[in-house]
Amino acid sequence: MVAAATFAGAGEQATPARDAIWRSIFARPAAASAVPIGASREQVALGKALFEDTRLSGDGARACTSCHNPALAFTDGLPKALARDGTVLARNAPSLVNAGWGKSYFWDGRASSLEEQARVPMTAENEMAGTFPEIIARLSADNDMVARFSAAFPENPSISEGSILAAIAGYERTIVAPETRFDRWVAGDDGALSAEEEAGFGLFVGRAGCVSCHGGWRFTDDLFHDIGLPGRDPGRGAVPGGNQGIAQFKTPTLRELLKTAPYMHDGSKATLRDVVDHYGGGLEARDSVDANIVRGLRLSEADRRALVAFLATLSSPAAP
Repeated sequence: MVAAATFAGAGEQATPARDAIWRSIFARPAAASAVPIGASREQVALGKALFEDTRLSGDGARACTSCHNPALAFTDGLPKALARDGTVLARNAPSLVNAGWGKSYFWDGRASSLEEQARVPMTAENEMAGTFPEIIARLSADNDMVARFSAAFPENPSISEGSILAAIAGYERTIVAPETRFDRWVAGDDGALSAEEEAGFGLFVGRAGCVSCHGGWRFTDDLFHDIGLPGRDPGRGAVPGGNQGIAQFKTPTLRELLKTAPYMHDGSKATLRDVVDHYGGGLEARDSVDANIVRGLRLSEADRRALVAFLATLSSPAAP
């Protein structure tokens, strides 16, 4: 975690030395060497096919893509995900972008690996409602799938729960956010951002303190915080290892933000402006609100527009 107090405040002139520090902190790793795949090409291709396969659900009507649409940065565009029976689930479907670097999964962090995470919605009664004996039987009746599993897992070619989850997780680890104009700025292109976007970045790393939780090239600290949202969801407070009675939720990545609305664990913020307004005077002031959050933050209308403009650069095309 990076302390916001170490950064220049809003209104101060950007300097080459300050910019060099930020560029080092937010620099993307080289994609070819940094993607934590740990899977073969055959396993990744198989995992992608399984991610889209409705045979993994009990009634054959749902796939992983039902809630994690690639066109929406692997979210579903809804405030909260829809259950199999048409009711609303408790939380927003989080993006899978850059999930390969994660340390825990779900908004409350109850899964410690992508393999463990993938199993939960597949077998949850009101999500995909699959059972592995049935899933394995369906896939084993497909000669093409049998051949693909054999090629992907030559040392143990039989279709199993473990190989299904390993393939899906292997594919999910290849889901990496594309480069953006902000990355071009980080790489040294001083003209990549507008004056308003640079002002928003100055607020982000300065007076607004956003960087305290959203630091590094993935824009997340992988930790859990109470950010002052109303509601009764206990979050990590109901998970072993969490702080009981404190509604903390995992810091989401800010990559691909324009595709992942609505925002927050409960989908309660429809736009980026709503998110900025929350931190700029709209949060519930309670004792458990995380110390990283700037209390009493005052933002002018220009400040709010600048922050929204900067955040949008995290999902803009890399090309001019």
